[in-house]
Amino acid sequence: MTADVPTYLDGNAAAGTLRELFAVDITAAIGQCAGCGRTGVFAETHVFMDAPGLVARCSGCDDVLLRVVATPTDTYLDLRGLTYLRFSNQT
Repeated sequence: MTADVPTYLDGNAAAGTLRELFAVDITAAIGQCAGCGRTGVFAETHVFMDAPGLVARCSGCDDVLLRVVATPTDTYLDLRGLTYLRFSNQT
């Protein structure tokens, strides 16, 4: 008997799915704060744009949910403050 060998692809296989996902209006997405568990639409977050980038904080506990920093050559996206970010498939 042979052992089950996991089959996987490299990250490039996710390109199409992720391109479709991030082509939507993120402000309508539902997110959950990893800090306090508050759930709500992203549009309800407190967004600060006077830093070197954009910072979104939870409107409940003020933890950082998301950071976006753009340099001349790259854009950095940090979502570690979100347990999840849910997008509707309905148009």
